[in-house]
Amino acid sequence: MNENFDPLLSSVQNDKVKQWASLLDKKNRDRSGQFLIEGVHLVLEALHGQAKVLTIVYDTERGIPAELAVERETNDSPATLGLEWVQASRQVMSKCTGTDTPPPVFAIVSKLSADQSALFRKSGLVVVLDGVRDPGNAGTIIRSADAVGADAVIFGKGCVDLYNLKTVRSTMGSIFHLPIIEADLKELIPQAKAKGMKLVGTSLQAKHTCYGYDWTQGTWLLMGSESEGLSPAVRELMDEAVIIPMTGQAESLNVAMAATVLLYESLRQRRFN
Repeated sequence: MNENFDPLLSSVQNDKVKQWASLLDKKNRDRSGQFLIEGVHLVLEALHGQAKVLTIVYDTERGIPAELAVERETNDSPATLGLEWVQASRQVMSKCTGTDTPPPVFAIVSKLSADQSALFRKSGLVVVLDGVRDPGNAGTIIRSADAVGADAVIFGKGCVDLYNLKTVRSTMGSIFHLPIIEADLKELIPQAKAKGMKLVGTSLQAKHTCYGYDWTQGTWLLMGSESEGLSPAVRELMDEAVIIPMTGQAESLNVAMAATVLLYESLRQRRFN
């Protein structure tokens, strides 16, 4: 289909444009069950990850980015069936992405549905976020979990919204590669314990390092908030505490760096030991 025949939206007062722009607010994402993604890379990852992409909107002045033009012509997977393509003015692009220099393309995507069976695999590895509020940290942890082949990531209550535009952007597409579940940890963690999963977190008072823990067993890695660490309720349920050794003068690592170190030790033991 020629892009010249795609509908053109030029006014920020258009009802459709207002609806898309409203997805910048969490309450509207929750109400509609939809979220925004921006940039060529994320749109491609969503299509390849079989996410339900509803609409792709591109800057009419720049035209459809080359990679997406190829995708449009060659991809006949379920992800592209019934997909709406719209061209929009620079003003519309800016209003819907909340940036002064808007990307060449954004898309409207249905919220992801994750299979909870991935949480309880016998030798599985699941990352659990407890009150991680920074979108960059949360997105980076999802990316690291994806990189080491973790089974899933859980966002507990008090975490940043998974579908915040900054969170999504910082996952670099990993949000579409593994199950990510939003849940109440007080309900889910006892289920994990009952199914034999080991709950491991970090503590400055830990007796042994992360290199002494057996990461080959079924493990839920618990990572707490940037300022306070794990909540008392979650800390009480922890089976094991480990410490990341530091020999320099840095006082600590941020939560995303710490999670990445632990995840890569898990990968080393599981694949390269």
